Amino acid sequence: MTKVFNSPLPLPSRRDVLKYAGLAGAATMVGGGASPVQAKYKHARAAVGRKHALLPVAESTTVDAPEVDLSHLPRVKQELVAPPFAPVHEQVATGGPKIVEVRLEIEEKLMVVDEDTGAEVWALTYGGSVPGPLIVCHEGDYVEVTLVNPASSALEHNVDFHSSTGALGGGGLTHVYPGEQVVLRWKATKPGTFVYHCAPGGEMIPYHICHGMNGAVMVLPRDGLKDAEGNPLRYDDIVYIGEQDYYLPIDEDGNYKTYEFAGEDYTDSLDAMRGLIPSHVVFNGAVGALTGEGALKSKVGDTVLMVHTQANRDSRPHLIGGHADYLWEGGSFSDPPMTGFETWFIRGGAAGAALYTFKQPGVYAYVTHNLIEAVLLGATAHFVVEGQWDNDLMAQISEPGPISI
Repeated sequence: MTKVFNSPLPLPSRRDVLKYAGLAGAATMVGGGASPVQAKYKHARAAVGRKHALLPVAESTTVDAPEVDLSHLPRVKQELVAPPFAPVHEQVATGGPKIVEVRLEIEEKLMVVDEDTGAEVWALTYGGSVPGPLIVCHEGDYVEVTLVNPASSALEHNVDFHSSTGALGGGGLTHVYPGEQVVLRWKATKPGTFVYHCAPGGEMIPYHICHGMNGAVMVLPRDGLKDAEGNPLRYDDIVYIGEQDYYLPIDEDGNYKTYEFAGEDYTDSLDAMRGLIPSHVVFNGAVGALTGEGALKSKVGDTVLMVHTQANRDSRPHLIGGHADYLWEGGSFSDPPMTGFETWFIRGGAAGAALYTFKQPGVYAYVTHNLIEAVLLGATAHFVVEGQWDNDLMAQISEPGPISI
């Protein structure tokens, strides 16, 4: 069924529709080459000028400023990988600043959120994963991002980097419609962990973020991580956990609705989102994505850096049976890490990092310690740790049995 966006305004131009409503299918209003998906939006009206669209629509800008010559800097192409993994990188930078080339290709895809209930979402993704891939660089590097929106997409997209410096985080310079690409360069001036996300403008900002269109950047100090005394901190492995809240519409019988294409759920999703009650809170896109066969693997004695991002809501990560030996709760590597935390806090729209050395084997649950969300809504991951048990740290003195007293 065609969804109609009510507006008191007359039908706008193609570009206005794409800009404000993010609906690539409005191309049919000016004729030519529309796909069946786009044709369903022929009569869509744009939410232009609504008073409740408080966040600005990011405009492309032309700046009268001198060019910067970076031709002397080496270029490095970073091969991005799907979460929970991180791209190959140096913990301590060798040489001077580099231009780190990154390609982010947008993919709108139908994803199963929970196999038990059949809940699914038309995810809006960077690189085909929720969250988008982790980008890693060092302070002083330049990140050159090629953002690609394939012609097969239904929606307009862009990207706002919290790690960058400039109005809208580059969002105003990266709007791409289906069949377009754009290249943005930004300088990594602040070390830490940061969110990036789509922000097309107005209601499309929460719609895109809550459909999975977010990820993280880690900017390492050039000389690596250090404790409060300046001693080096190193990790054997890095785990990238993206926490995602979904607001999936349900029908009158309480079943999750299904949709034929990306964007068809727009009106229903906004209605569900306004309640501020997520249907799911998950790690890396789906219930159970990081448990069972997807569980994270480690060994006793390994030091693991856990990067946790939440683009929309506050979270309280907790490693059951472990701790944050070192914690950059606000994500800033410029500040000395805090130590010895049992549960930490990740602000909505931010990413943080915790470092822990495993001391016992077994299965560790990594959760958000709102246990309602962890157990009932899906925000649980497992670390499976191999190694020799240490009875000095924990021992079962007697097995369960009849009460003897």
